[in-house]
Amino acid sequence: MSDQQQTEVIVVGAGPTGLLLAGDLAEAGVQVLVLEKRGAEISNLSRAFAVHARTLEVLDARGLTDDLFALGGNRLGELFLFGRAKVKLSGLDTRFPEVLMTPQYNVERVLRERAAAAGAEFRFGHKVTGIDQAGGRVTVHTDHGDFTAPYVVGTDGVRSAVREAVGIPFPGEAVLESMMLADAVLDEPPAHSPSVGSANGAFCFIADFGDGTWRVIAWNAADQQGDDVPVETPEIRTALKLAFGTDFGMHEPSWSSRFHCDERQAPTYRSGGVFLAGDAAHCHSPAGGMGMNTGIQDAANLSWKLAAVLRGADAALLDTYEAERHPVGEMVLRSSGRIIRVAANKSKVMKVVRGAVLGTAMRFDTVQHKVTGLISGIDVHYPHAHGEHRLVGTRAEDVDLADGSRLYEALRGGRFVVLDGTEPTAAVDVASAEPDGLTRVVRPDGYIGWVGEDDPAAVRAYLEACAGKL
Repeated sequence: MSDQQQTEVIVVGAGPTGLLLAGDLAEAGVQVLVLEKRGAEISNLSRAFAVHARTLEVLDARGLTDDLFALGGNRLGELFLFGRAKVKLSGLDTRFPEVLMTPQYNVERVLRERAAAAGAEFRFGHKVTGIDQAGGRVTVHTDHGDFTAPYVVGTDGVRSAVREAVGIPFPGEAVLESMMLADAVLDEPPAHSPSVGSANGAFCFIADFGDGTWRVIAWNAADQQGDDVPVETPEIRTALKLAFGTDFGMHEPSWSSRFHCDERQAPTYRSGGVFLAGDAAHCHSPAGGMGMNTGIQDAANLSWKLAAVLRGADAALLDTYEAERHPVGEMVLRSSGRIIRVAANKSKVMKVVRGAVLGTAMRFDTVQHKVTGLISGIDVHYPHAHGEHRLVGTRAEDVDLADGSRLYEALRGGRFVVLDGTEPTAAVDVASAEPDGLTRVVRPDGYIGWVGEDDPAAVRAYLEACAGKL
C-alpha cells in the first residue's frame, strides 16, 4: 500500500448502510474502499431486528431476499401495539406484505458477501482520525495510513467520526435513558409477536426471531442506570412483569446491553465531497424498527447517484440526495418519537385511552393504510418539480414484464428501466402492461424519475442527465 491509497469512493463503516452502498458501487464498476474500525468478524450483538417491506424490495432489486430468508427469521403479516391495536401488513401492495424479524448480523452477512464478490475492498481495524478536503478530493486519515477519493460517505453510526471530522452538528436530545436490550429464550412466550406492553412505569417490546430466541427491549422508569452499567437479568424480568404482568419465563440472555434513546438529525447530509447516511445522519427511538431500514434506503438513494456522477452525469444530481432523504429522516424521527413517548407515558388514564383509541382507529382502512405505509416504508415518496407528472418521485410497484421477468429483477445491476419505451437505449428497454399509455423511467433505487407520453428524445435526455455515460 502506498502512503496515500487512492480510490473512487471511500465508505466509512461496515454496517448494513455502508455494506449496501459499497455493494451497489462495486457492482456499478466503481472502485470502492470500506474502512471499518471493528475487526473482520461480524458481531452477533446487534440492535436492529426488523426488515420492513420496502427494504425487502430494495434487497429484491439486488437478488438478495432469498439469501436473507434462507438465514432464518420470522415473517409476520401483522403487528400488535399495546394489546388492542393490530397493524395489518398483509394488506400492503407489494411482493412482501410483511416484516421479517431477523438479527441485524444476518442482513450484514448477505450484504458483505455481495459487496466482496462485486470487488469492494475492505480494511478492518482502521479508525478514522481526521478528514481533509482540497482540490476536489477528500483525504481520510486513519491510524493505519491515509486514503483519498473524490467522495467519502460516513456510515459509521451515531458517534460518527466522519461527521465530527467535517464539523457537521448533530442536534437533538436523549428521549429515554437506561433502555435495556437482550436476546433470550422465553419458556412461556406471548400469543402474538411482536408484542408491546406498557404499564406501571415500564414498557417492553418483545419479538420472536423464529429460532427460539426473542428480542427484548425494556425500560423501567424506576431503574435508571448509566450506559456503562452491565444489565442484570432480574432488571429485565422486573420490567417485563411491570409492563406485561409476567416475565414469560425468560432465561439468561445470550447477550445484553444498555443504551439511551436519542433523537438527533444532522441539518445537512453533505460537506463538499463528504456525505452522511444511516445513523451518522439521523438516529431515533427503536419504536417501529425503522432505523436500519431508513439507513439502507439512504444508501440505495445515494449509491446510483455517486456512480452516475463518476461516469459523467451532472454533479448537481448529488444535491438531490439530501433533498430527498433528509425529509424522510425527519419523518421517521417524528413518528418513532410519538410511539416511544406514548409507550413511556406513566399515566393510568393515558394507558386506558391509548388502548381504546388505537384499537378503534386501526379498524378503519384509511388509518391502516397510513400506518402500514409509514412503518413499512412503502408510501415514502420524494418531491417532484413544478410541472412534472405526479408519479415522479413515487415508488415503482413491481410489475411483470413482457419477457417474463419482473421489474425488480430488471433493476438488478444498478440499471435504469424504461417501461413502455419504444426506442432502444443502453438502459433496459422493456414493455409492461401499463394501461395508461405513459412511459416511465424507473431509477435504480426503484423510484420513478420521469413520466410522459412516448417521447424517446425526452427519455434519452433524462437518462443522459441522470445516468452519465450509458
